[in-house]
Parts: sequence; structure tokens; C-alpha cells
Amino acid sequence: MIMVYNDDIYDLTFVKFDIEKLLKAYQQLIKTIPYSRGMVNGILLTKMLNGTSGDPRGIFWVTNKEGIEEQREKRVDENLYTELRPEIKNTYFEKVYNKLSEHFVLGRVRILLLEPRKCLSFHKDPEPRLHIPLISHSGSLMIVDDFCTHMPADGSVYYMNTTKYHSALNGSEENRIHLVATILDTIRK
Repeated sequence: MIMVYNDDIYDLTFVKFDIEKLLKAYQQLIKTIPYSRGMVNGILLTKMLNGTSGDPRGIFWVTNKEGIEEQREKRVDENLYTELRPEIKNTYFEKVYNKLSEHFVLGRVRILLLEPRKCLSFHKDPEPRLHIPLISHSGSLMIVDDFCTHMPADGSVYYMNTTKYHSALNGSEENRIHLVATILDTIRK
């Protein structure tokens, strides 16, 4: 399969991770931390400065049937999510977090699960995101505006401009699992 990208979804060629180590860390993680269930099936890897785990959900906007943009959920102060949860220390996820932090100021870092035959609403977020697919089949697609592509689970890190209207759909028969990190800023060296 040929991967096609544009300015809103693309592979960050300067960083890549070992997919086998990511999957092993993921299997260990789900033994100790359950997914939150509901609109978002997620596991937070970072916690808030005050020590609380926080919420994997956050503010987003959709367009209603009259074409008017409406806010959903509450605003999350991404700047508060600067510490790894204790369960993440000394795992491969800590190495991933540290490497990404060399290039970006990160907000929440989460593992997000999209179940088979499901999709997200067409929405926009306040910040862009990094995606590292852990499990992704050819029927798992990312969409920004009218552009659609598949992100393979090969250790690549993808930039996604989620400040534009976007969605994810999992048309496969298996769970789609991504590590998703909010980008607050880039680090200039």
C-alpha cells in the first residue's frame, strides 16, 4: 500500500520508534491501567501537576445541522499534563515521551482505542496532535477536511493538524490503537 500524505497529515521522518517495544509496553500497560469508557476509550500516560490523573476527554467543536459551530465537552488545560504517571516510569513509553519532548512541548499523552466498525464525529480540536499507531489495519483511516489516509503501525510518528475538521474511522474488524500526544509548541534548537 502506498501511503499518501499532505500538509495536514504527514510522517515525521526525523523520529521513529520500535513497534515491537511499543506493543510490549502496551500489553504491560493494559494489565495495570484500564481504559476509560464512553465517548473516548483512553488511557492517560501523563497526569496533572496536582497529581490527579485528569480526563482523557476534552473540548472540541462540531458543526450542527444549521451549519453553526458548537462546542462540546469542557476545555482541558493541556499545560497541566507535564508529568508521566508513575506506572509509565521505566517503560518504553517513557523513552517515547522523552524523545518526543526533545522536539515538542507536549500536553496530554494518551492511548486511544477506536473499536471495530466505529468512527469519530467530524470535529476540530484546539491543538494539533502527534499519532503513533500501535495497532492499525488497512481499514483504519484518518481524515482531515477532505483528505483521507491510513497510518500504518510501523513505529512512525505522524503529525496531524487536528485544528481543522477531522475524523478517524475504523472500518476493520480489530481495535485501532494509537498513542496520541497533544502538541503545545515546537522546541527550537
